[in-house]
Amino acid sequence: MPKPKSIQIPKPTRYQNAAIDYYMGLTGSSYLHYGYWEPLPSPGEELTLTRLRAAQEAYAAKLLSFIPGDTNTILDVGCGIGGNAAYLLDRGFTIEGLAPDPLQQERFIQNTNGKAPFHLTIFEDFRSQKCHDLILFSESSQYIAAKDIAQGAARLLNSGGYLLLADMMRSDAEYKDGIFSNCHVAKELEVAMVQAGFKLIKSEDISKAIAPTIDLCLDTFQTFGLTTIKYIADIVAIAVPPIHRLGSLLFKRWLEKPIAEGLAARTIFDRHLCYEIQLWQLSETGD
Repeated sequence: MPKPKSIQIPKPTRYQNAAIDYYMGLTGSSYLHYGYWEPLPSPGEELTLTRLRAAQEAYAAKLLSFIPGDTNTILDVGCGIGGNAAYLLDRGFTIEGLAPDPLQQERFIQNTNGKAPFHLTIFEDFRSQKCHDLILFSESSQYIAAKDIAQGAARLLNSGGYLLLADMMRSDAEYKDGIFSNCHVAKELEVAMVQAGFKLIKSEDISKAIAPTIDLCLDTFQTFGLTTIKYIADIVAIAVPPIHRLGSLLFKRWLEKPIAEGLAARTIFDRHLCYEIQLWQLSETGD
């Protein structure tokens, strides 16, 4: 199998990839998405991993509720480790996964029991002789340019086919620098979709229902992550003071700002972003 070509990954995307690795280790789940908390936690209610896993199942069910009844074949773009694909396979859909990560490929094949083909490539380079009824972008649109999403989907869909997109988006176009700055500006994505021949069939803002996951990850990192970092730093300061002094300088130079920004993730999300599920339909041939 040919290796995917090297990809230049921007810094905001690398930060989010690091967050995904942390998230996987935290949850031990086959899902990489934020989940869908329903009902919403009460103010002050403890957020637990058990409830997060329930929210992740609820998210898959939420995606399913957006899929039109005449859908059979689905291309899951940025499929992660196969959580959504396995859920949809169990409900009778024909699924193919696509991602450029060999590690995700291995986990995807395991989680789908080898029942779903996996394409080791980026979406922009993907070519296929067959078209699909629906293309799914579940928290993967932010890694692909809006124009490439729209035009690539139009090329790979059957006439009248659907694009189902669920992701964070920038509601504030002036937010251009930070951990979420690779998310699409909602208005710019809409323009690209319309220009490629799509019309919006259904949309829903589920920002409030995914926000508890941000809170849970931050609480866990503050409780365990920062405490562990401080403990290691204290041990190094006692055992090897020169290494501690060097580490302190490196921390202030390269890590202090991104960690502070990460700890402000909920505030940044509330101020500048939203999370939407959107169902788009490609115009029928001849329309």
